[in-house]
Amino acid sequence: MVPRCVLIERPTAYQELLGRHGTREQASFFLSRRGRSIEEPAARDEQQRRHRQRVLAAIPPEWRRATVHRVDLDRFLFEPDDVIVVLGQDGLVANAAKYLDAQPVIGLNPAPGVYPGVLVPHPPDAAGELMRDLWRGRARLEHRTMVDATLDDGQALTALNEIFVGHSSHQSARYTIAVPGATERQSSSGVIVTTGTGATGWAASIQLERHSALELPRPESPRLAYFVREAWPSPATGTSLTEGILDRGEVLTITSELGDGEVLFGDGIEQDRIQIDWGQTVEIRVSARALHLVR
Repeated sequence: MVPRCVLIERPTAYQELLGRHGTREQASFFLSRRGRSIEEPAARDEQQRRHRQRVLAAIPPEWRRATVHRVDLDRFLFEPDDVIVVLGQDGLVANAAKYLDAQPVIGLNPAPGVYPGVLVPHPPDAAGELMRDLWRGRARLEHRTMVDATLDDGQALTALNEIFVGHSSHQSARYTIAVPGATERQSSSGVIVTTGTGATGWAASIQLERHSALELPRPESPRLAYFVREAWPSPATGTSLTEGILDRGEVLTITSELGDGEVLFGDGIEQDRIQIDWGQTVEIRVSARALHLVR
């Protein structure tokens, strides 16, 4: 089949200001009262528009095409032959990854001085050549490991960076944690299970803060690392299982002992969370799916 190019983007800061305040004049007034100018977000919006036009023009004419905004990703029907083009920040790739199943992703960085470019490593002008390389089978794909979390009632979530299990307000959560060969009741600020992609984010800050010697996985390594945040020692709870590595096939299990407020979410998107009730079990493992990032 002829491929379909799906362009994924999110509103610019300028578009969000207009959506909130209605007109450019109202947005400008709002910013001026805070010592800011509308010119900077407007200039970035114009730059984004130019990049978008170039990317759309670079799509091979025989290909089908579609565009989708971040807020609509959970309602968009991706097709097996889609080629995904993400124009924006690195986090936009993570937002899209959990809805994909082996479709190749081209990450385009419209603002190299603003976004690191870990997941959007290419300039927008490279879009056409990268799409042609995919069509001819010449593109190099990097298969980044993802993480699955499955509840005992069948609800499931997949993430590219990390899974968080804990209280929705990040206060103390009570649960039993089990890894291969060990089990412990704990009270903590939550558990982070990270992939190699997420190892440069939230997990890296935890590792740095606690001076951990744990070797975090690489992006393509089929391994996960877990950290327990601020485990509390008490007569009923322990602190011996606060970090470790999970290889492919190994499972980290969390059984909730909190009646209200315990949640599960991925990639820092707290609004897209799953509620966990007392006694429910969550199993976390390396996902069978991976992000196929075009390099």
